[in-house]
Amino acid sequence: MVLGTAVSGLAATGTAAARHDRGAAPVRWEKCAEDVLGLVPVELRDRVTCANHPVPLDHREPRGEKITIAMLKLPATDPANRIGSLFLNPGGPGGPGLYHPVRAGSFLQPEVLRRFDLIGFDPRGVARSAPLRCFRTQEEADEVNGRILPLPLTRAEIRGTMDATEDYTDACRRNAGPLLKHISTEDVARDLDLFRAGVGDKSLNFVGFSYGTLLGATYANLFPERSRALVLDGNVDPALRTSDGPEYDRQRAQGFELALDAFLKRCDTEGEKCAFSDGDPRAKFDATRDALRGGPVTLPSGEVVTLADFSSRVGGALYSPAVFKALAAWLRAVHDAALPSAATRAGAPVLDVPSATKRGLADMRVGIAPAAEYVDDDAYFGVNCSDKPFPRNPERYPAVAARWERESPTFGRGQATADLLTCASWPVPHPDRYAGPWHKRTPNPVVVVGNYYDPATQYRFAQRMARQLGNARLLSVDSFGHCVLGDSAGVDTAVTDYLVNLRVPADGQVFQPDVQPF
Repeated sequence: MVLGTAVSGLAATGTAAARHDRGAAPVRWEKCAEDVLGLVPVELRDRVTCANHPVPLDHREPRGEKITIAMLKLPATDPANRIGSLFLNPGGPGGPGLYHPVRAGSFLQPEVLRRFDLIGFDPRGVARSAPLRCFRTQEEADEVNGRILPLPLTRAEIRGTMDATEDYTDACRRNAGPLLKHISTEDVARDLDLFRAGVGDKSLNFVGFSYGTLLGATYANLFPERSRALVLDGNVDPALRTSDGPEYDRQRAQGFELALDAFLKRCDTEGEKCAFSDGDPRAKFDATRDALRGGPVTLPSGEVVTLADFSSRVGGALYSPAVFKALAAWLRAVHDAALPSAATRAGAPVLDVPSATKRGLADMRVGIAPAAEYVDDDAYFGVNCSDKPFPRNPERYPAVAARWERESPTFGRGQATADLLTCASWPVPHPDRYAGPWHKRTPNPVVVVGNYYDPATQYRFAQRMARQLGNARLLSVDSFGHCVLGDSAGVDTAVTDYLVNLRVPADGQVFQPDVQPF
């Protein structure tokens, strides 16, 4: 592997950071609560410590009301040669990150764990950190959310979903409290800077996945002089996301379509290794999807599959090449049930899906990084509706959903049904948020990693992230799936050398995944 020259960076990043850090509250680490330890691997329970660190609700009023952020630290295994702390964010928005350090061995090499304290946290509004709640009871939440369909098709379904969505945003207005105005990515980035100061680091080390790349980019531009080593994997387009919410989501749907098309083409070339390869996989997929518009089908196992189930399962499975074989088998089963005459003509027996395969597919959800657990709070919309500007006109939704569905037949309507509809009536029309500039120059280049066939954050977003940042290097992987650290030894080695030694990888390198699908 060709690497660039090493750059200096362990020293303090200047007097501005030193002045800022004077008087910063230290993070007070103590034994984790028993319910937290219950989710930590047994072999790590004696090593981790926790904190509930106070931060201002409104960073413009640093002496005003405080909220607390839940944090967990896994200390460096070689404390004598410790470099500092490495903060982690698993994505979302709305993804709890408290437990991310105890899983880091799956995506960071041992040398990183040896030299850094790993710190995870639940961002404000999420899980154990002042969770944002739009409903007073679970019964209220279930009543409203149960009327919001993920893929409304008929005029009645569309109208019912629009009405229920306005009931949801009205509940947020009534119940969520002042945090609703202070849950943007800018707020989280300012929290992150207080964490950095609180653990005594002069500059930040950070690895962010998916939405976490927006957090990293925001930090790099708010506090460029305090950024040591930032790694962004599965990148958003920060300028587009914070300037034009509808266009960002439209292109996000297109990214899923690109990944799906690449999967179907790979299935075709793999032949017998892919259970959906008989005939023309693309034509069979489209015919199956279109047949489901007429109503659900029942598989031999008794599983009922609707069009919404179909789109969600497929989109979720595209996050992980490890489930591509299972996805192909499931697609064949759904195709044979939806188009039994086509299956009979092909001479293939109707295929059922083993229960283990169905469990694997059920674990994947569209729009959610597999590494993040999701809890029953409302931070996803709180953050997205703060960061992404949308027209304040819910009545636009039916026409936009229909247009996006024509452009992106499998994923367009579902993408429009999420943020575009909800954020149109979100109760904070002018939130505090950061929307650029994105070109501030950090002392060391930010390392941007992008997969060619990433469904949720298409590869063009990674290219744009690298161009928009003032100082960045792009590493590409000829791979499927959402995010790639831990799945490509070449990238992992380059990232390790960067984090530990500040040796900047040469720009434009292309790597291969360790394991190919099928």
